[in-house]
Amino acid sequence: MKLAVITDTSAALSDELIARDDLYILDIPIAIDGQTYVEGQNLTIDEFYDKMAASAELPKTSQPILAALDDLLIRLKSEGYSHVIGLFLSSGISGFWSNIQFLVDEHQDLTIAFPDTKITSAPQGNLVRNALIWSEAGMDFETIVTKLQEQIDKITAFIMVDDLNHLVKGGRLSNGSALLGNLLSIKPILRFDEEGKIVVYEKIRTEKKAIKRLITILEEVTSDGRYEIAVIHSRAQEKADQFYNLLVESGYPEEDLTIVPFGGVIATHLGAGAVAFGITPRD
Repeated sequence: MKLAVITDTSAALSDELIARDDLYILDIPIAIDGQTYVEGQNLTIDEFYDKMAASAELPKTSQPILAALDDLLIRLKSEGYSHVIGLFLSSGISGFWSNIQFLVDEHQDLTIAFPDTKITSAPQGNLVRNALIWSEAGMDFETIVTKLQEQIDKITAFIMVDDLNHLVKGGRLSNGSALLGNLLSIKPILRFDEEGKIVVYEKIRTEKKAIKRLITILEEVTSDGRYEIAVIHSRAQEKADQFYNLLVESGYPEEDLTIVPFGGVIATHLGAGAVAFGITPRD
């Protein structure tokens, strides 16, 4: 078996992963003031936040180009790959996953799996990393796909945002929830639900209380085993550091903890100031 893994630019990936020959990354364009950018090519994360702050309109994202995936699958076959796993942004916040399912039948000379990650950012990147590690360890394709699904079933993320307008205008949260949050100065805690959608989980009065509640939620969702825990933020390093330190004080092993910035694709919909945690089961 020669396995290729494909993902998109919403996943948080280490430089080591990005440099791999068997990993392919589809671009998710970001539009700001009529200009189209791809983070890492013609846009840095700092430039993204500066442009977003200066723009009268919120940035927009679009799906990866379906034809680019189709062409890539043809190229992978010509390069000797026999198996492909695609791990893309949750179907709950993007239509890309549902739009590509027909490609499995279109490329019958490849063995293809497109599991719905139902997540993004660091946990999505962990799935990518794990698939590559398991392939290197000699696992067969069916076992890798099964293990990925087992992890997807336990992966989740909880988010505290500063401004709900980004999620509302991007169609990722209901207008009613946003209005209530803004009027009452509530700090809502959001989560990725079982369908991979972003929903309001709880409404907390203050940011301090919301961060403490995130700690207790994390204790609840990790009570059944050991997890990798990513503290993820959108230009909120101080909040992320505070949250990280609280986790260490609560007894979480530092080898299980990382701080990861959201990329521009996800920060487009969360805005600056968001802090979150994402969990991935330890294999």
